[in-house]
Amino acid sequence: MSRASYDLIVANARIVYRDCILLGGIAVREGRIAKLLQRDEEAAANRIIDAEGRYVLPGLIDSHVHFRTPGYEHKENWHSASKAAAAGGVTTVLDMPNTNPYTDTVDRLRQKAALVHGQSYVDYGFHIGVVPGKAGALQALSRGEAASIKLFLTGHRTAKHIIDDEVELDYIFRLAADKGILLTLHAEDDFVLRLFRQTRGEPSGLTEYEAVYPRIGAIAAVARALRLVRKHGTSVHVLHVSSAEEADLLDAAAASGYPVTYETTAHQLWFDHASAEPLGTRAKLSPAIREPRDRDRLWQSIARGTLTSVGSDHAPHSIVEKSFSFHDAPPGLPGVQELLPALLTGLKRHLPSLTRDERLLAAVGLLAAGPALRFGLDHRKGSIEAGLDADLLIVDDEKKWEVTRDRVLSGSGWSAYEGLELEGEVLVTILRGQVVYDKGEFGEEIGERIPLRRELPDAFQRTAGSPYRVLA
Repeated sequence: MSRASYDLIVANARIVYRDCILLGGIAVREGRIAKLLQRDEEAAANRIIDAEGRYVLPGLIDSHVHFRTPGYEHKENWHSASKAAAAGGVTTVLDMPNTNPYTDTVDRLRQKAALVHGQSYVDYGFHIGVVPGKAGALQALSRGEAASIKLFLTGHRTAKHIIDDEVELDYIFRLAADKGILLTLHAEDDFVLRLFRQTRGEPSGLTEYEAVYPRIGAIAAVARALRLVRKHGTSVHVLHVSSAEEADLLDAAAASGYPVTYETTAHQLWFDHASAEPLGTRAKLSPAIREPRDRDRLWQSIARGTLTSVGSDHAPHSIVEKSFSFHDAPPGLPGVQELLPALLTGLKRHLPSLTRDERLLAAVGLLAAGPALRFGLDHRKGSIEAGLDADLLIVDDEKKWEVTRDRVLSGSGWSAYEGLELEGEVLVTILRGQVVYDKGEFGEEIGERIPLRRELPDAFQRTAGSPYRVLA
C-alpha cells in the first residue's frame, strides 16, 4: 500500500462531520485538510496526534466578541482574549466595533488588523460600526472587508453610537441591501427603554433590572427591523436574542422568506433571572437575563433548527469595574473560554433526548458551521472538509470540571460560571495545522485576518436556520 506523507495526522478520532460521526483520521498538509482517512487507512506524517477515540470538531467560530483592543486594554487585551479563545477550542473570532477609536471606517478596520497582528492565538475578522450622522462612510465598504455592519439600536457605556433616526436607519438598510452586506443588530429600541427609565428610574439591583430594561424594548426593535427588511430586502442577523417573543417573531419572518437569522449567547441559554441574581453586577447585561420561559424557548430554537449560532458576546470588564454600584457597573461578561462546555452541558440538561453524538453535532452546527456560512467564512472554516483550513479541536466531552478563577485566561480575571460544574474539556486546539493549545500549554501566536467571501450565501438569502438538520 502506498503511504502518503502529510505534515500532521489526527488519528483514532470520532470526526464530527456534517450530520454524522465518522471514525478515522484527518490528514493535514500545508495548513489545510488534505484528506479524511478511513479507520484502518495507513498514512505517514511528520507528526501524529492520537485522539484516543475522542470527538474531533472543526475549530469553533465565535462571531460575537469584544476583545477590547484598541482603547480598553485595562478590561482585556487581544493576547489574553485570544489565549482564552484557543483554550476553549475557538479558532476564529469576529470582533465588534465598539473599541476606542470606534471601528467605523475601512481605514480603521485596517488599523485594527495591523494592531493585533502577531498578538493572536486565533484567526480573526471584524464587524464595522456606524456613527450617527456619518453613515455615508459605509459607501467605501465592500463585501468581504467586514463580517457585517453592526448597528446598536440602543447603547450603554462602551456602546455609545446609537442609530435611532428613522431616515438614517432606512439609508443604512438600503445601502446594505444594495451592496449585499449583512447587518447585525443589537436590537433593543432606545426610545422604548428611555421611556421606562424616565418613569421607573434607574434600577438599584438585578431584581429591578429587567423591569427597567424590559423585553418590550427588544420586541419593538425586532419588529422595526423586520419592516425595513421587508422594504429593502436587507440580510439581517439579530444578536443575543433574549426573549421568547423575539424568537417567535424571527422564526415567523424566516418562515415567510425574510433573509433574517438570529443567535443567542451561552449565558442567555444558561441563566435565568433567579439563577443570575446571586451574581449581582456580574450578571448586569445588555440585553438583560430574562425568565425561565425565555431560556426554554431559546433551547427550542436549537431543537427546531431555527437558531443559526451561539456567540459568547465576550464583553469583559475588570473586576474593579464590576464592583462598582449597580448603576455605575458596566454591562457585559467574559465567556469565550466557556462557550463550548456551557453549550454541551446545557444541551445535555435541556434537550435530554439527544444522544451523545447528536449533542456534538448540534454544537458544531451552532459554533462552527452556522456562523461560518452566515458570515462568509465557509470557504475556509466551519467544517472538516478536504481543502478547508485545518482548524480542529479534540474534546473530552464527558469530562466534568469546576470553573475556578485560576483557570480563567481572560485578562478580566473572572468568570460568571465560577463555582459551577461544566461538562466538556478542550484538550488540543489546532489552527491551520499548528497546535496552538495542548492541555494547558500554548503554541505560537500565528492568528491572521481571514478574508471573507464577497457574496452572501444563497441559503441565507431565503431563510434562517441550521445549515444541516432539525434536532427534534
